[in-house]
Amino acid sequence: MARRRGSSSNSRRYSGRPQAGARRRGPQTPKPKFRAAFCATCLVDQFYPEVGAAAVKTLRRAGVDVSFPEEQTCCGQIAFNGGFRSHAAEVARRFLDVFESEEQVVVPSGSCASMIKVYYPELFEDDPETQGRARAVGEKTREFSDYLVNVVGAADAGSAAGSAPHQGLVTYHDACHLLRELRISDAPRALIGSIPGVELQEMADADACCGFGGLFSVKFPEISTAILDEKLKNIAESGASAVVANDCGCLMHIRGAMERRGMEARAMHLAELLAGDGV
Repeated sequence: MARRRGSSSNSRRYSGRPQAGARRRGPQTPKPKFRAAFCATCLVDQFYPEVGAAAVKTLRRAGVDVSFPEEQTCCGQIAFNGGFRSHAAEVARRFLDVFESEEQVVVPSGSCASMIKVYYPELFEDDPETQGRARAVGEKTREFSDYLVNVVGAADAGSAAGSAPHQGLVTYHDACHLLRELRISDAPRALIGSIPGVELQEMADADACCGFGGLFSVKFPEISTAILDEKLKNIAESGASAVVANDCGCLMHIRGAMERRGMEARAMHLAELLAGDGV
């Protein structure tokens, strides 16, 4: 546990295995114990590719054979949250087509993982066949920190980070979907606590919303800003040099405001902290 203060077949694999039928010389490389397809999410793909690179680096360092299905698209969360259920269902079916043949799926986002695991079955409640497919995919889909700690058993994954991009105090923001839908809280804290030279400084109300909520921040900017102001105050008062979260939506909201206000602390994804320098 972290130290704390205060309150598919077209997947691209890079495993180094020889092609079928090739002659092998010398000792054979052991088959990886864990295989997982990486779901990049829209925000990682379009805005934060460095988060995807850091997540894959960390997973591979933990012994996971990671693949990237190149035909993947959105999980459908944006359309679903906007009330466009038929459009969300079309995108979700595409997701199932791409990922259902994979052994496991890892997602660096609590909200996207929640969409797949919790809301896909609801989305297809009138389509039992597709709902069954959705449940099967949901069962093998895990959020990044949850997968590392509770599947791979690498709660100490940060110990191999080398020179962490931040030393000293780091605080953590509990993203709403990750905490409330998936009940994940301890795993990211354990990973932060495993990084040499990094200490977890809990902020006040770490489990409070940051005010993003996707379209919520657009439709209700005054309320969103008021919630964000409280989160920024708690980050500043923690004295931490960085605030870490597991959802790029939260990070986009928090980071943008921190930069506009000239705050010294940095907002970063857990994967970036775990990967260390040289991502």
